Amino acid sequence: MKRALPVLVLSIAGLIPVWRHAPSHETATTSPTPTASSAPATGSVVVAGTTVDTEKGPVQVEVTFRDRRITDVRMLRQPDHPQTTAAVPQLVEETLRAQSADIDTVSGATVTSDGYKESLQAAIDARGA
Repeated sequence: MKRALPVLVLSIAGLIPVWRHAPSHETATTSPTPTASSAPATGSVVVAGTTVDTEKGPVQVEVTFRDRRITDVRMLRQPDHPQTTAAVPQLVEETLRAQSADIDTVSGATVTSDGYKESLQAAIDARGA
């Protein structure tokens, strides 16, 4: 019984890094500069922001503009992490409301939020909006 408590504590301590580990799924290539493409049928312009490497993983957004307004934001690359998955819809909603990268950071997903805002600003700058 005297050994049971230390064994339990050390077992839990040894599992903490495993629980916190977020595997990286790097399959896409990184884009050092934003790229823009025009969709002539809709009058929309789609611009991919730069890939921002964060400690949780790479973040890259793609922004759709129509008549100088942001109409859609899509994540091209994001960390495979539960907080990121929950934060993305909030970040997109804030972006559509603000029409800029001047948005609030999502609590619990600060690293992803900062990467998102940096990639978003690069796309906005590339568009010239």
